[in-house]
Amino acid sequence: MSMLPFISIVEDLSKALKPAERYERLIDAIAQAIECDAVVLLELKQNMLVPLAAKGLSEEVMGRRFDVEKHPRLKNILESDQPVRFEAECKLPDPYDGLVADSEQLHVHDCMGSSIYVDGDIWGVLTLDAMKAGTFDALNPTETRAYVAAVAAAIKTSLHIEALEAKASQQHEIAQSLMHSEAQDHMIGESDAMQALVGDVETVAPSLLSVLITGETGVGKELVARQIHDQSGRASEALVQINCAALPENIVESELFGHVKGAFSGAVTDRSGRFELADGGTLFLDEVGELPLGVQAKLLRALQSGEIQRVGSDRIISVDVRIIAATNRNLQEEVKAGRFRADLYHRLSVYPLPVPALKERGKDVLLLAGYFLEKNQHRLGLGKVRLSASAVESLLSYSWPGNVRELEHILSRATLKASRDQTGADMVTVGNHHLALENGVHQALEPDMPIQAKDHSKDMRELVDGYQRQLIADRLEYYGDNLSAVARSFGVDRSNLLRTMKRLGLR
Repeated sequence: MSMLPFISIVEDLSKALKPAERYERLIDAIAQAIECDAVVLLELKQNMLVPLAAKGLSEEVMGRRFDVEKHPRLKNILESDQPVRFEAECKLPDPYDGLVADSEQLHVHDCMGSSIYVDGDIWGVLTLDAMKAGTFDALNPTETRAYVAAVAAAIKTSLHIEALEAKASQQHEIAQSLMHSEAQDHMIGESDAMQALVGDVETVAPSLLSVLITGETGVGKELVARQIHDQSGRASEALVQINCAALPENIVESELFGHVKGAFSGAVTDRSGRFELADGGTLFLDEVGELPLGVQAKLLRALQSGEIQRVGSDRIISVDVRIIAATNRNLQEEVKAGRFRADLYHRLSVYPLPVPALKERGKDVLLLAGYFLEKNQHRLGLGKVRLSASAVESLLSYSWPGNVRELEHILSRATLKASRDQTGADMVTVGNHHLALENGVHQALEPDMPIQAKDHSKDMRELVDGYQRQLIADRLEYYGDNLSAVARSFGVDRSNLLRTMKRLGLR
């Protein structure tokens, strides 16, 4: 028995290799140790044997799925706890006939294989084939079992490393979630509408019910989702978020469920999806109303069964995830229009939770203003920042179409302008003119366009592009970079908006 291949297998156990690379090196070592024309490592997945690494066979074998019931040789190998040898005269069909690379001979004449167990459970099989009859006659059974044991150990190591990497990714999500939670804003408000919301959050948080948070853009739906998670029994686990509106349709499924290497162009490694990262914790589906119908069907299946499949994989992964979804759309109307699945809507909205608009919260706007001014004061290194009496009146009379997000952005700009006007002052006063609110319409939505209509050096296309660029940039700021909301405000499709932004050099 040559020790070099065996040593190679053992040495690889301690190396940080990707699963695919580890399996390829494993069968290379086996091919060096045992004279043969082909070696294949196959994993058992739902009564199908799936090739993970192959040497000596044509490339197409990696795309095959061998149904155990239709391949008696593979079935015999699986059902035996000892290496199985098939004689040249064996009448059972060989699954690799015609697949041996660089050979005009169609039929394999010497075949053997061994089942592989990991922690007492069947994992798959290792097969060896030769075109010459009697190739395996001189094999020592003890040495063969030793190699199979080394293969099983390598696979166990690979699975252990994969599990550790997945756990590390999940722990990273948890750490990020907890760090964000410590610095996260609390729900601020004393109005009846906000007190009712706080009561609803306290009621539903300890349960496992799915929650559908609804409300206008900028009301703080993400904050409500975080409060539900933080008050639940899963607070020590990850709160994993995915913005369904921010992802191109062709990668949403991969982001949700993960993918395996080679599943599509650009999938160079295996990758966990948000469901796996949220296992044991909470998955927050922001802007869930933007999901394509095809993805909605797969999401529904995952919610119903608690099982997912990575894109490009047949392996079933069980997950324990609590779902919180949010949308600024009327999903009941979306269901009627055929843009959202009724069954998914009912699955998500077990506990509907509407978030009141800022204009419905009365004097809460002043409490929020105080909170944001305090943040800006420390961020800008100022002494004290306060509102003038006229600014207070403007805040109370403004209609707040952009809600809390708009309030935060307006106060950030106003504080910066006021600090510029009052350089060195111990007390910076934010005045009405700093807020730039007029007749209930925020000026940022209809900005002055100094472009320059009087700039006679530019042609019409340059002037129009400049106007579009400034207008889109302003809307992006106003809607917090929510492309779907910006597209709706312009009355155009999101895809058309993206094309226009690309043409204008906006990201």
